[in-house]
Amino acid sequence: MNKIYNPKPETWSAILERPTKTVDDIESTVKGIFKEVQSKGDFAVAKYTSLFDGVSVPVLEVSQTEIATAIAMISKELKDAIQLAKSNIEKFHAAQKTNPITVETTDGVNCWQEKRPIQKIGLYIPGGTAPLFSTVLMLAVPAKLAGCREIVLCSPPDKQGNINPAILYAAYLCGVTKILKVGGIQAIAGMTFGTELIPKVYKIFGPGNQFVTVAKQLATQFGVAIDMPAGPSELLIVADDTAVPAFIASDLLSQAEHGTDSQVILVSTSKELIDEVEKEVQTQLEVLPRKEIAQKAIDNSKLIYVENDAVALELIDEYGPEHFIICTKDEDFYVNNIGNAGSVFIGNYTPESAGDYASGTNHTLPTNGYAKNYSGVNLDSFLKSMTFQKISPKGIQNIGPAIELMAEAEGLQAHKNAVTLRLKDLKN
Repeated sequence: MNKIYNPKPETWSAILERPTKTVDDIESTVKGIFKEVQSKGDFAVAKYTSLFDGVSVPVLEVSQTEIATAIAMISKELKDAIQLAKSNIEKFHAAQKTNPITVETTDGVNCWQEKRPIQKIGLYIPGGTAPLFSTVLMLAVPAKLAGCREIVLCSPPDKQGNINPAILYAAYLCGVTKILKVGGIQAIAGMTFGTELIPKVYKIFGPGNQFVTVAKQLATQFGVAIDMPAGPSELLIVADDTAVPAFIASDLLSQAEHGTDSQVILVSTSKELIDEVEKEVQTQLEVLPRKEIAQKAIDNSKLIYVENDAVALELIDEYGPEHFIICTKDEDFYVNNIGNAGSVFIGNYTPESAGDYASGTNHTLPTNGYAKNYSGVNLDSFLKSMTFQKISPKGIQNIGPAIELMAEAEGLQAHKNAVTLRLKDLKN
């Protein structure tokens, strides 16, 4: 682990750099696959599924029989855990519903705003060595609450051509309307353009590796919205002598095991804590099943000592972490002043894992510093706001002259005429 003491502000950007490839490194690959899926549809999808996933999938869509088989394979204990998480996620996201806003801005001029669901949603769920069935809950639950008409889920198949049973169970539980055995760039491209079997969607959600992240960004060039540029997972912890070193180490490792390109950082005002956490990380790392993956992420990790909370906060805001854990005596200082973070976890007994699974908040969050300008997924992510207005004869008389003057000043005579004709009609 890399220890850094009292770094100067001018060095922060270099110290806090993410261990990710640049877009230029992989953009050409993504563009090539997009072009092929756009022109060749499911044929191209099958080609890249065989190439990247090492399996031929005769039928892309998961059948009801496969879903039933998957449900039977899940233990009662895991089903109960998934249902508990779903319940908490539903409670938190249902509470985010808002009522329409109605305002009479001027006598006779009524304006209102209502939220309507995005009709066609695409969910990307990573598979591989860590099939994220929890992400199904995080995305499908609010999509269903929002009233989205179509919820399409894509997830890469395993070597036997199947999707992890827990992913299928969670999708069934949450009311996903179509499940497809396709992953990676080809899944994002399929949902962007639509193929014979993959529906075209209006907005794509879900985390993934750097190739999926770039694919989602490319999808926006073809009229498809995305949740955010969500790439490799990251965690920053701020801690002082009141923190428990074993807890801090376990949280760092919980993110490090996501992937070799994950990044974990500890910022502390205590050199002693840094030393103790470093020892704990090595002890806990030895017994992890995903030790090799976590070790590579830990090799890129940072242990940063700063002299006081004010400097720590400034550094953390500069980084804009996806996950931010606060384990300090003066936790309110950070809670009240943090400006850039995807999701915040407070206190020694609030592990980041809670937000990943069952506390109720969403774990689909902005990475790579995008917490500075993006929100994590929430109920509004699946809704769009529409404004309405109705103007009475008295209302158009009240605001009409102002509209005429403004339109004429901008040189837009037809805009002015649209009002002038109505005012003349009322006068006559």
